Amino acid sequence: MKEQFEQWVARLQISEAGQKIIEKVRSSEPSRRVGGGSKNVSGRYPSRKMGVTIQFESHRVELPIIYQLEHDEDVLEFYDQPPQIKLDYQASNGRRLGVLHTPDFFVIRTNSAGWEECKTEQDLKKLAEKNPNRYFYSEEDNQLHCPPGEDYANQFGLYYRIRSDREINWVLQRNLQFLEDYYRSESLVVEEAIAQSLLAVVSSQPGITLAELLNQSTGAKSDDIYTLILQEQIYIDLNATPLAEPERCLIFRDEQTASAYKLIVEQPSISFPAISPVVNIVTGTLVSWDGKGLNIIHVGETEVILGAENNQLIELKKAIFENLVRQGKITSLQTPEKTAISTESWQRFYQASPEDQAEALERYRSIEPYLNGHPPENETIPARTIRHWKAKYLTAIQKYGCGYIGLLSHRSVKGNRQRKLPEDTLAIMEKFILKDYETLKQKRMWEVYGDLVQACEQAGVITPSYKAFTKEVKRRPNYEQTKKRQGRRAAYQHESFYWELAITTPRHGDRPFEIGHIDHTQLDVELVCSDTGRNLGRPWATFLVDAYSRRLLAVYLTFDSPSYRSCLMVLRICVKRHGRLPQIVVVDNGAEFHSVYFETLLATFECTKKQRPPAKARFGSVCERLFGTSNTQFVHNLLGNTQITRNVRQVTKSVNPKNLAVWTLGLLYEYLCAWAYEVYDTDEHPALFQSPRDAFAAGMAIGGSRVHRMISYDENFQILTLPTTSEGKAKVQVGRGVKINSIYYWSNSFRDSQIENTSVQIRYDPFNIGIAYAFVRGQWVQCISQYYAELQGRSEKELKLASIELRKRSSNHAQQSKVSAKNLAEFLASVEAQEALLEQRSYDAEVKEVFRVIEGGKATTSRNEQPKLIQVTFANTDSQADEDEAIVPETLVVYEEF
Repeated sequence: MKEQFEQWVARLQISEAGQKIIEKVRSSEPSRRVGGGSKNVSGRYPSRKMGVTIQFESHRVELPIIYQLEHDEDVLEFYDQPPQIKLDYQASNGRRLGVLHTPDFFVIRTNSAGWEECKTEQDLKKLAEKNPNRYFYSEEDNQLHCPPGEDYANQFGLYYRIRSDREINWVLQRNLQFLEDYYRSESLVVEEAIAQSLLAVVSSQPGITLAELLNQSTGAKSDDIYTLILQEQIYIDLNATPLAEPERCLIFRDEQTASAYKLIVEQPSISFPAISPVVNIVTGTLVSWDGKGLNIIHVGETEVILGAENNQLIELKKAIFENLVRQGKITSLQTPEKTAISTESWQRFYQASPEDQAEALERYRSIEPYLNGHPPENETIPARTIRHWKAKYLTAIQKYGCGYIGLLSHRSVKGNRQRKLPEDTLAIMEKFILKDYETLKQKRMWEVYGDLVQACEQAGVITPSYKAFTKEVKRRPNYEQTKKRQGRRAAYQHESFYWELAITTPRHGDRPFEIGHIDHTQLDVELVCSDTGRNLGRPWATFLVDAYSRRLLAVYLTFDSPSYRSCLMVLRICVKRHGRLPQIVVVDNGAEFHSVYFETLLATFECTKKQRPPAKARFGSVCERLFGTSNTQFVHNLLGNTQITRNVRQVTKSVNPKNLAVWTLGLLYEYLCAWAYEVYDTDEHPALFQSPRDAFAAGMAIGGSRVHRMISYDENFQILTLPTTSEGKAKVQVGRGVKINSIYYWSNSFRDSQIENTSVQIRYDPFNIGIAYAFVRGQWVQCISQYYAELQGRSEKELKLASIELRKRSSNHAQQSKVSAKNLAEFLASVEAQEALLEQRSYDAEVKEVFRVIEGGKATTSRNEQPKLIQVTFANTDSQADEDEAIVPETLVVYEEF
């Protein structure tokens, strides 16, 4: 690698200073961890070209650029968040600035290298207006430039480039994302017979659609077709149409055939007017008379006026004109296309009110007989009015390409639209609204108005009425006003949805397993211990949802609040049930999703992670709505559900959910899985008009089964879903083993002299800290803790609670005081620990019941009472449910769309 870099530097004659810059970029970690901001979806992309995960701050600009860099053969290497560079430029106020700037990428190409900064076109225009010396638009190359960035790069023989979303081909982005699973595999093979059969069909039918090819009885699967496309044995223009729309995708033998086909289909042809014996004697009709083209420009009761090319007018008696038509001497010239309606015409049409539309339609009906040359005999509308409307109609045909537009009156925009109050009064009102009302003091309007009245009297300007003032306050944008008075989170409910007018990538993906959402919720039900019947509180559920089909891919239940353990477990369950993970995993900004363990697992299996903006619930609507569905459909039908606690005053001892609770964690998980994987999965979804299971199957048929991305649910995978330390490795110490979280673990594999004093990869089980795993000589081996008897079956969380308890009891009460492994082991085995950690041990015991269900077993029920489902009649919410009669889970109905 070093030798290749030196050859590249020598070939391009990079200066010594430039070489040092590039070497620093190549050897440095990203200079910052991106956060995405308040509105951007950020994340990490597992780059096969670079062998690391690449950060992106926006999935609408930076991520598409990453896709381009990943698949561009001219790009040799690219690095995210390179070291800062200094930009020197003059601010708009004349002050000289030196700004430290972190570009988004540093890119090494075949014949160049430099920094690339990515922004939306909208942001760049604002920045160019604010800082014209830092960003400016060049008319020569139709591009935005950053002169200080270019000046900095030029001194090292490098480049600095601004990239915007304007240059992104979203169809290509969509196809690259669709085919990414195939790009990531180097061993795809299509059977020779199937490949030849597909090639024969494509060769004999150039331009066959992907849908038609999928339906051909060649024995080929969609995976075979996509593999041949990737291997360039058949050709499809990935820039033209998305593969997810197979009825529009045209397939060819090679690119040359596609180019020839396109040339033939799109070759412009000369259109000749067609001669027709039928002549429509109305204004605007083109006719042919003695080989010359004429235009009927007037049709009266007795005369017809024709216009020639040289602007000459020919007047004929109407009877003579009609006779020439009957003799076939005057024929109609039919043009193949009508005059295109202009953009301005559509704008005027959309701006018209319903009243304007009705009036214009009535006017058209009045002049239509005159346009056709058959005026009514008993006309009640004045002739002058008819002529006026007709003239407006004909003028609009010439101006807009549509006469109807000329009949629109647009009364709604007429009249005096100016403000009634003087400018001085309006200025004072705006000042008081901005600086006195729209503040965190949250003054009432009446209080602000009192100060306004005094200010107007002192300034000698007209004082507005209180009604006028309140109207002016309400004219202000609701979102911005609430944000200034109550903060960003309070204003979020007033924030407008951002509708994407340009075609980008589908929000929910093009196929199953393209996008998966992970989120947590606390279920509305109280649970009890399966051994003692003691109340343990409400559980947390973690869902993994397929965005395309809305199918629940995996469900996990625990008493622990959201943590990396729940994230790893839900991914493990997904692989157990489906043998794969989603290509893109969307999460929120919770601390558990920033865990190195979670990100490492996603990177290991080349999954892209996207993070929703903080405090933006709409970005997670797929999971959020499903939480509501699971509660209303399933959880609220259980004894011990907490619906009544929303009205605290109605809670008595007899109806308190804590006293009614009979469900255990394991049994609830068993029934929750039955609901998620059978009931919800097979009911029609209101947004899909089919069940999630059917939508999933249909999507897999088109998107491909992608068996090369399957993951074996074996011991190795289960170990990979376990966490590791911050280093990821530990040194094998002679006679003691590896040290993980202050505890030594031993395996007989460490007796090998070639393994001693070397660093090995390690993993530990957060639900059983008595054991750990080390990667020795190509395989994972189990290691036993030095205090196995005391630590066996104890969870990581219990260990942390025990450490905190020991620190509390220490004489110096120092928060940083270390607790030895021996002290921990002794404390965990003591009676004092039984008292202090009783609740956590009960939680951990219940979680083991969940593990039993995950592995296909049955949960044990509470010794107290057999749990029952409450029967609820959804059709009549006023009726009292009979708690003694059980309801069959399969009869539950999906009520909420997500």
